[in-house]
Amino acid sequence: MKKNLKGIVIAGPTGVGKTDLSIKLAKEINSEIISADASQIYKELNIGTAKISPKEMQGVKHYMIDVADPCSDYSVGDFEKEVNKILFEKENNLESKNKNIMLVGGTGLYIKSITDGFANLPPKNEKIREELSSKSLEELQEILKDLDKKSYNEIDLFNKLRLIRAIEVCYLTNGKFSELRMKNIKNNNYKFLKIFLNRNRDELYERINLRVEIMIKNGLVEEAKKVYNKYRKNLYKISSIGYKELFLYFEHKITFDCAIELIKKESRNYAKRQLTWFKKEKNYIVYNFSEMSECEIIEDILKRWKNF
Repeated sequence: MKKNLKGIVIAGPTGVGKTDLSIKLAKEINSEIISADASQIYKELNIGTAKISPKEMQGVKHYMIDVADPCSDYSVGDFEKEVNKILFEKENNLESKNKNIMLVGGTGLYIKSITDGFANLPPKNEKIREELSSKSLEELQEILKDLDKKSYNEIDLFNKLRLIRAIEVCYLTNGKFSELRMKNIKNNNYKFLKIFLNRNRDELYERINLRVEIMIKNGLVEEAKKVYNKYRKNLYKISSIGYKELFLYFEHKITFDCAIELIKKESRNYAKRQLTWFKKEKNYIVYNFSEMSECEIIEDILKRWKNF
């Protein structure tokens, strides 16, 4: 029986300050970082996902960034397989054995698939997906409501890919997605010190609004236009905040100012959903940037890490 290895999770809502803290902490403990962000896995979506740049990495090795095309059906299952492969290789590779590992991001399902395990759900079925893709959001919502009321109440009802996956699993198994996804199998030997970063709501929302304005100044509109022109036939597959709102602007469905306000609103709502998700999770140590400095938080994490 292999002994358990240890890692750290740095989770928190969008815009809270995970990236800066994780780099500083990684340098302190000689760690590599696995990104657990459902948008940063996509190539070409850089500014709108606040993707860390090579310069910002400061020499700290990062995994799971730029691993999929924007229109690919990348799932939690794909993430779980890839990350556990990385962890297995680290565990058995002498060169990387002495490096610690940190899982950093705000996508709760991605993190949970590694820390708690993941359900062995059926693979994608292209025929079913093609059929469901032709339906509207409202139709998909109604189908899921009939098949699995619990999933309907828990899932992001405006994420078409998530709706399609939940319905697909129900069709393929004749069961309920909400029940099947709870039957988790953990495929790594790591135990994780779980950290959740937060800020007072007003401060967090102010940071999110400011970050959107900075993204616009840094060229988000131009980046989104390139993506729009390149993937026009499959835009419904790109659901990342900052892009889908600008796509509506490019199609003259909303004004530019409305698109910007919508990005801010959707980002704040996403942060709210993240907070709700992680409140239900167990064994997280919560730090509030509004009450403690970054240095104080890092110092306390290091003490806990030493004794973990």
